[in-house]
Amino acid sequence: MDYLTGECANLWNAILDGPTILMKTSADGKDQVPKDRKEWDVADKIAIQNNAKARKVLTCGIELDEYNRISSFQDAKQIRDTLQTTHEGTTVVKKAKIDNLNRQYELFKIKEEEIIQDICTRFTTILNEIHSLGEYIPTGKAIRKPLSVLPES
Repeated sequence: MDYLTGECANLWNAILDGPTILMKTSADGKDQVPKDRKEWDVADKIAIQNNAKARKVLTCGIELDEYNRISSFQDAKQIRDTLQTTHEGTTVVKKAKIDNLNRQYELFKIKEEEIIQDICTRFTTILNEIHSLGEYIPTGKAIRKPLSVLPES
């Protein structure tokens, strides 16, 4: 996402890169330990601020049940990953959903006594769900599909 700049890019990086637990090398030089707040420099403070803003952006528009699921997370990355898994599923589940939706698309038929508006809504829902999972059906193919299943009448 090279086209993102400024504040937006900083928040997106906080969401993608996380976690923002600031670490330092221990006195013995072998381990990484969390920094004390007194040891934070300007870059550390900016990273903490970006994480807080990103958390707020991610939590502002979600329902109470989802908020309760992620409210204890300190990192924007944890929130995003949890919400993504909740809505898309794991890679295996996502693939299964895509396969199922592609099957619904291929087997799409118009039901008897179904009105045009319901046909369009049902078909558009299938296409939107496929698209939301990262699969794309070319526009021409998508337009031809409902036309090819119209009844003779």
